[in-house]
Amino acid sequence: QVQLVESGGGLVQPGGSLRLSCAASGSILSINAMGWYRQAPGKQRELVAHISSGGSTYYADSVKGRFTISRDNAKNTVYLQMNSLKPEDTAVYYCNADLVIATMFSYDAWGQGTQVTVSS
Repeated sequence: QVQLVESGGGLVQPGGSLRLSCAASGSILSINAMGWYRQAPGKQRELVAHISSGGSTYYADSVKGRFTISRDNAKNTVYLQMNSLKPEDTAVYYCNADLVIATMFSYDAWGQGTQVTVSS
C-alpha cells in the first residue's frame, strides 16, 4: 500500500545531467528523512545524498558540488539533480524514506531502483 515510485533514470553522456524523482504514495501522515543510495555492479550500496525533515543535507564526497537533493513536502517527493555526470556515477539509484504511516510509527521504505548509465 505504502510505496516509493522512482523515475528519471536513463542513459546520458559524460558531463550531462539527469534529475531523479521519488514520490511516496499511500496512507502517509508525513515524511521524516529522505535519501538516495546507489549500487554499481559488484559494489556495495552506498549513500549518495540525504535530506532531513528540516532541510539539512548530506552528500557523499564523490558527488559534492555536482548533485543536489531537494524535497517537495506538498507532493511527498524527493529529487536528485545530477549534473556533470561521470562514468563512475553509473549505478542503480534507490530512493529511501522514513515514512510516518501511523501515530508513533514510521516505516523505512525503499524504491525499486532506477538505472542511471553514464557512457559515451
